[in-house]
Amino acid sequence: MTALDMDHLRSWIGRSRDVRDIVTPRLVNEFRATFTGALAPVPEGEAPLALHWCLGPETPAADTLGPDGHAAKGGFLPPVPLPRRMWAGGEIETLAPLMVGDEVVRRETVSDVVAKEGRTGSLCFVTVRHDYETSRGLAIRERQDIVYREAAQAGGQATAPQPSPLRGEPDRVREVEATTTLLFRYSAMTFNGHRFHYDHPYATQVEGYPGLVVHGPIQASLLFNLAAETLGCVPGRFHYRGVSPMIAGQTFRVAGQRDGDAFAGVTLDARGGVCMTAAANV
Repeated sequence: MTALDMDHLRSWIGRSRDVRDIVTPRLVNEFRATFTGALAPVPEGEAPLALHWCLGPETPAADTLGPDGHAAKGGFLPPVPLPRRMWAGGEIETLAPLMVGDEVVRRETVSDVVAKEGRTGSLCFVTVRHDYETSRGLAIRERQDIVYREAAQAGGQATAPQPSPLRGEPDRVREVEATTTLLFRYSAMTFNGHRFHYDHPYATQVEGYPGLVVHGPIQASLLFNLAAETLGCVPGRFHYRGVSPMIAGQTFRVAGQRDGDAFAGVTLDARGGVCMTAAANV
């Protein structure tokens, strides 16, 4: 198992930076085209829900990228010496909508770095807080959890199946084709260079996945919009957690149900395996 110098890694706690971007009509059109038929309705002039994940992407120079296609470690995020990185989950608190044309400032702060031991070896969780502000004030507060993992082991244990959080039949179900075009378009909008989204030999031979990996934010975006449709309003709080990787090349389901002012949702792969869970409240 990889030894982690936690005193060094935790010295990144408190680091912050501001990132600016504009909610352009072009970005809105690209987002709507990518998620055609899967977005909750919003009033005229408002940005689609979950568009904020496409704002202010990191833009490292090509000659500074790490072997996985991400920015080299040790900049804003701590240099965790574990090779596999994924979104583990997070939470969104929506205070006000983003509008088309808004200039948005995202204030990012590393708030925690924690080591754990998992079934497949060492894990390191990095928590980042985001505040999205417009000229009208704070619009979105967000917590993002990133997990770093050991390299894949040949013949390693499969992820244990997780139970669905839904009780009985869902109120709403949406089927989504996890095509390479979907992955490409989302990577393009977010300037995401992580190779396991587009480089099949790298995804399978280096990171050890059975195919290309569907972005966590794609699944979270679909669940966030389904929650808004099911609740009839934008959730005040939306929590999501990655359970197992979603692999491209299949039709997956986004399902959810309402219980009073609460929503529970899930993404399910073609075999019915849980890939992401979500919970929301009005």
